[in-house]
Amino acid sequence: MSTTTERGTDRNAPSTSAPVSRKRTWGPGSIWSLVAWIAGIAFFFPVLWMVITGFKQEADAYTSTPKIFFTPTLDQYRGVLESGIGTTLANSAFATVVSTLLVLLLGVPAAFALSLRPVKKTQDVLFFFISTKMLPVVAAIVPLYVIVGDIGLLDNIWALIVLYTAMNLPIAVWMMRSFFLEVPSELLEAASMDGASLWTSVREVILPLVSPGIAATSLICVIFSWNEFFFAVNLTAVQAQTIPVYLVGFITGQGLYWAQLSAAATFAALPVVLAGWFAQNKLVRGLSFGAIK
Repeated sequence: MSTTTERGTDRNAPSTSAPVSRKRTWGPGSIWSLVAWIAGIAFFFPVLWMVITGFKQEADAYTSTPKIFFTPTLDQYRGVLESGIGTTLANSAFATVVSTLLVLLLGVPAAFALSLRPVKKTQDVLFFFISTKMLPVVAAIVPLYVIVGDIGLLDNIWALIVLYTAMNLPIAVWMMRSFFLEVPSELLEAASMDGASLWTSVREVILPLVSPGIAATSLICVIFSWNEFFFAVNLTAVQAQTIPVYLVGFITGQGLYWAQLSAAATFAALPVVLAGWFAQNKLVRGLSFGAIK
């Protein structure tokens, strides 16, 4: 009897494997996540407001109290496309892409030589590279203007390509050197013992490892070249006009055309945003390269 009673009692007992509901608690991680979301929205809101303003009429955009509810229109974007923004976008894209390729072509070998294959007085060479960024640009614009005028490259896109290459090369060398320093030198020694030449070792061993760093460096050069204004506004006029110079044209004596400027700025920001979006995986890896051992 006692055995039957015990079995009956065990049979009717509640299961211990039933899921237990747990209340979600707010810990330090949740608070920091909320802070990160708030900061992200705060940083992104001006960009969102710029895009929204491009869908307004000038009367709706130029108000002392921002108008949230309005009738959206494509007139501003259509007008910007008809005003010739395509030519300036093409000039900026050509100057940016070619100068970035030249920077990588010159900067990657230089960074490799200063890291895995150091030369004599490496620190002096590095200081020479970075010292070219210490001179204010405004102090060099007059001699640059004279030189560019004498060789017949005023209002020529190739003048900007040369200047953008020289402007970004020191930064690229310093960035790429830091990435190369994270690569163990034993990899080159092992490849050399296997009979691989230096070029083969670099192409098949080193470059795949530092490809995130190359992507991060490329994107930095693209952003700097795309947004550069001072050289472009002083050395170009019509034929080689870039997108930052084009945007200044919306500031007139009659006032500032907010809706048209917002539409044009949206077109100007879109290529760089898309480039960063497509390269975000390698960009994150490149910016954190060597942070975790």
